[in-house]
Amino acid sequence: MWLYLVALVGLWTLLRWYRERQVVSHLQDKYVFITGCDSGFGNLLARQLDRRGMRVLAACLTEKGAEELRSKTSDRLETVILDVTKTESIVAATQWVKEHVGNRGLWGLVNNAGIAIPSGPNEWLNKKDFAKVLDVNLMGLIEVTLNMLPSVR
Repeated sequence: MWLYLVALVGLWTLLRWYRERQVVSHLQDKYVFITGCDSGFGNLLARQLDRRGMRVLAACLTEKGAEELRSKTSDRLETVILDVTKTESIVAATQWVKEHVGNRGLWGLVNNAGIAIPSGPNEWLNKKDFAKVLDVNLMGLIEVTLNMLPSVR
């Protein structure tokens, strides 16, 4: 019985050691496009990837958010204004990304843009409130993904 337990722990340790050794090389040559970088997770991820040397293309909803992000990062990080609810904004951002990455394409796409407001008990909300959340969190995600997919491949 103990022999099985020792073998299992040994295999787990070996697997963990192997996974920790898996490192992505040449991060400075890889581009990542992140939406929703004004604040929260998107902002934090953009700053962390920039610190690790990646080329981050950060999409912010407001110019103020983009300026604040640029002030906290290196010159490798570039920002674009993107409203995921507007097709023309998504098309413009897609073209901007293609100009920056060229033939290299995107190494990663993080669809982080989202809202949780308005929120409350369902009795307090109307159809427009639900549609607004779905437009940003679902339809925006789908449209950004469909437009960026050729660059990710």
